[in-house]
Amino acid sequence: MSELKKHIIETFGFTEREFISIQDFFERKKIKKGGYFLKEGNLVRHIGFVEKGILREFLITNEKEVTKWLSASGNFAVDLSAFLFNQKSKVNYQAIDDVDILTLSKENYDQIALKAPRWDKLEKMFLVKCFAVLEQRVITHLSMNAEERYKYFFNLHPDLFNQVPLIYIASMLGMTPETLSRIRKKRITKFS
Repeated sequence: MSELKKHIIETFGFTEREFISIQDFFERKKIKKGGYFLKEGNLVRHIGFVEKGILREFLITNEKEVTKWLSASGNFAVDLSAFLFNQKSKVNYQAIDDVDILTLSKENYDQIALKAPRWDKLEKMFLVKCFAVLEQRVITHLSMNAEERYKYFFNLHPDLFNQVPLIYIASMLGMTPETLSRIRKKRITKFS
């Protein structure tokens, strides 16, 4: 729970006392490799916080899987709009390896305001942070070429390149596996 505590205090401005008041709202779960935290078409009833392992967020379009995001240790996993508006998920979250996750139910999420008087302000910060991540992804995809997107993502998450099948990273970066392979080979040759 310490990674969650650190994340919530540093990222969202909770005090230690506020975090302690809500920590029991989180339930620890394990998801085996290949198992799902969330499936497309199911009602979204939980937010997840990945303690260990990696979840792949993907959707299926035109009979093809498209990786949207990789939630590694220290990241949240949720179809946020579906969670907040009590809707069915548009995406899937599948475990790439065994995952330890802390889940927060919708009912407990709604109870946080009773425990943390500043929740209106803190929730707003949470939503703004989620929006900022999404906005940065859109800007990256619109303003960078494939090689620049690769370099940007690699600089942020170099460890994922050894933990996740490259086909998923290529899909998330909006390129074919062959393009990713060519960029990697070019960069390796450049630094050899």
